[in-house]
Amino acid sequence: MAIALLIVYGLLLSFILLFSVVQLQLTWAYLRKRHHVRMMPPPIFGKRPLVTVQLPLYNERHVVERLIDQVAQMDWPRDRFEVQVLDDSTDETTRLAAERVAHWQAQGIDITHVRRPDRTGFKAGALAYGTERAKGELIAVFDADFLPPADLLQAVAPWFNDPRIGMVQTCWGHINRDSNLLTRLQAFGLDAHFSVEQVGRNTMGRFINFNGTAGVWRKACITDAGGWRPDTLTEDLDLSYRAQLKGWQFHYLESVVSPAELPAAMNALKTQQYRWNKGAAECVVKNLPSVLRDPSLSVPTKVHALFHLMNSTVFVCILGTALLSVPVLLVKQSHPELHMLFNLAILFTFALLVLVVFYWIAHRKDMPGWRGTLRFLWTFPLFLSVSMGLSLHNAIAVLEGYAGRRTPFLRTPKLGGSGGGQAIRHDGYWKSAISPVTVLEGAIAAYAVWGIAIGFRTGDLGLLPYHIMLALGFGLVCWYSVAHSLRTAA
Repeated sequence: MAIALLIVYGLLLSFILLFSVVQLQLTWAYLRKRHHVRMMPPPIFGKRPLVTVQLPLYNERHVVERLIDQVAQMDWPRDRFEVQVLDDSTDETTRLAAERVAHWQAQGIDITHVRRPDRTGFKAGALAYGTERAKGELIAVFDADFLPPADLLQAVAPWFNDPRIGMVQTCWGHINRDSNLLTRLQAFGLDAHFSVEQVGRNTMGRFINFNGTAGVWRKACITDAGGWRPDTLTEDLDLSYRAQLKGWQFHYLESVVSPAELPAAMNALKTQQYRWNKGAAECVVKNLPSVLRDPSLSVPTKVHALFHLMNSTVFVCILGTALLSVPVLLVKQSHPELHMLFNLAILFTFALLVLVVFYWIAHRKDMPGWRGTLRFLWTFPLFLSVSMGLSLHNAIAVLEGYAGRRTPFLRTPKLGGSGGGQAIRHDGYWKSAISPVTVLEGAIAAYAVWGIAIGFRTGDLGLLPYHIMLALGFGLVCWYSVAHSLRTAA
């Protein structure tokens, strides 16, 4: 039994290690790219492409007016510019959207308020419905909380002079980065994705993904890849892989930043994380076999695609190692003859060092100097702890995705960047129930504290830092979940 436990523990650590090796290669590619500035594409001459901007909405009363006003003022010739407000809302968002659409129509903007007969297919269905009716050869997509810069189309459109380019993704910014601890930690993690990961993959010629918003598609690419499909919760990742398997090339522009709102409360963050992680697992089932069978793809491209699609599986491994860490500690005491096997812990140490380098490279770009170093030394352990604390919630989502359990698309509540307690308390978009998962998160925090106590009792402190991070992470996630639920119920 002890051997079996250690084998499972070692396999989980091995997957985390391999994932870290891929992240290390992305970091190296990112650093190399910074020393090789790519030439900008030539400017567009003559007639510019007709661009359709799609704004998928579902009950976004706090941000809909701001969004429409921002997009309507984008810098692009008015005779080559169309806006589709794809509104599936069931609340006053529809009235607010209609008023802003009418206002901009009076200003000469080609903007339409699109209402479907039903909400079939959720966001993917809305995008597919709009794409069928879109006039543009290029289609830009922005979620409700985004504020695209006025010159975004001017910066992005020239890349489509290359007929092989099917999609250009821009970088996300954060309107409410400093709203609270949760938003700061989310920004810390997302900044690494939108710098090291996206640039690294793109530089090496690996598959990248459209991030669901703040990107521009060639309509012909969408059509050629089979269009938007609602059979996964991450329709963006799904279409990205289908398009690249068709031979289309994607480009990532780190220099073009589209600010957006981060979830300011734990339950909203969990909603978003559930959708992202379950959808990624669904895309593994749907797209990975096609990637691995494609003879035109190199082995390195397939390896990177595998770990890209399976990135959410890391949460299953984190949860597994967390639950097994206390039994492993006990086995180490009761089976001294297995002492050599416990050197497996070096795998975790290496993976941790890779993560330090990965996030440090991303962080120092925006915050150089000693102040940035101090902030990193405080933020990184806290970010890692909270990521561990989310592993139960996210692992459940991943396992549901692999099992093929279908669930509806749940939007992430947005507050217009306020993030304040009063807004959270009185907003009808927020759920207030304390879920069984939250109770289990509290139990795992207590379990980690038990692991700390065992370590001190036996004098074996090798897993002490890990158990401290688990206790802190699960404790914070549980506490924030309960506090948010109580505030919304008030």
